[in-house]
Amino acid sequence: MKKYYCLFVTLILLSSCSDKKPAAATEANIPKDTIALQTNKNESSIEGIYQTQLEENDSGDCKISLEISKTKDVYSYFLKTKTRQLRGIANFTTEETGEKYLVLEGIKWDEYEGDISHEEENDSISDSETSSKELEIPVGIEASYVKDTLTIQNYGNSMNSYTKLSECGRKYIRLIKSQK
Repeated sequence: MKKYYCLFVTLILLSSCSDKKPAAATEANIPKDTIALQTNKNESSIEGIYQTQLEENDSGDCKISLEISKTKDVYSYFLKTKTRQLRGIANFTTEETGEKYLVLEGIKWDEYEGDISHEEENDSISDSETSSKELEIPVGIEASYVKDTLTIQNYGNSMNSYTKLSECGRKYIRLIKSQK
């Protein structure tokens, strides 16, 4: 009987020594003077330095860097190309569809001829007054934001002709966030 008693005690000791995972922190076992911060690991910060990458047959003319920083609740940018350096306010928005956009405020597009897709419909003498008016060049460059990449559609087509940053000949300027 003593053998079985020793065996039983040994089994209990062995089972109590097995690896146990520490208990997850709950409100009950966190001291009251401790502040628990919750973070969403899936949410990435738009702040950082973004740069164009060299592409095939690229002469390096399209080297652009964009630094996004946040002070209080305001985003700001510093855009550097081969011909200019610009600073300003950046507005970051998320659409209902989940698409994210960054607008670099205060940057005037380099060229804008407007939407000419309806030009044939308005081809009359009475419309010549409105067509002779100088089009107002848009201000503000919008970039879509997906997984640490900002993409700017830099120019349009023959139906909607524009160029936002003429120092870069790419249709889509992709600025990729630098890893620290």
